[in-house]
Amino acid sequence: MTPPPLITRVLAEIVGTFGFFFAGFAGIAAAIDRPGSIGSAGIAAGFGLGLAMMIFAFGHVSGGHFNPAVSIGLACGRQFPWREVPAYLGAQAVGGVIAGAAAIGIFSDPVKGALVNAPSGGDGQTFALELIGTALFLLVISAVATDARAPWNGVMAPLAIGGFILVAAIVIGPFTGGSFNPARSFAPAVLDGEVGDLWIYLIAPTVGGAIGGAIYWLLRRTPGGPVEGTEIIDEPKVEA
Repeated sequence: MTPPPLITRVLAEIVGTFGFFFAGFAGIAAAIDRPGSIGSAGIAAGFGLGLAMMIFAFGHVSGGHFNPAVSIGLACGRQFPWREVPAYLGAQAVGGVIAGAAAIGIFSDPVKGALVNAPSGGDGQTFALELIGTALFLLVISAVATDARAPWNGVMAPLAIGGFILVAAIVIGPFTGGSFNPARSFAPAVLDGEVGDLWIYLIAPTVGGAIGGAIYWLLRRTPGGPVEGTEIIDEPKVEA
């Protein structure tokens, strides 16, 4: 099936990234503005299920990346064309900034600072956890969204991908803020002017995504051909 034009996919990435982030940002706002209404697990659910819903909505249009680490990771795994990565990264940054600006404009002033990811421990620990978490994320995405051999490939992809973010945000979030997404960290940090820790959240998930995508590529290589049960694509036609 011929994919939609790039401009259509870029617009879907903008809207989908906005929806994904805004759901999570609203959960953070609820925890601050309405104490006791939502806990850390509820915030994690906002991000995880928000991502799943946006993949259900736009995965068939753009592939549902909504994350620069995903676009780069899939390109490293040869499941997404490198020539389209810059357009996707730009769309994700725009969607993230709009979501951050909307949350800051709608909710109370303390929410603005709370949206910014910050380490609760050392920089090295945060970097390692964000890198590992994002690498594992790309392994899950590669299996459920790009590998035809997986029984759960395709329809289960949104739930598996959103479920991973839910779990990762619960177990890693207390240490790092649970980003796993450069665009998610970029927008609030820039809007709040708190960019001191931003380098961690830009570099670690990007490197982790690249590692995860490359590892899955290596795991499914065969001596007689590049990949068993999948194809090298030149157009984005997978959900992620």
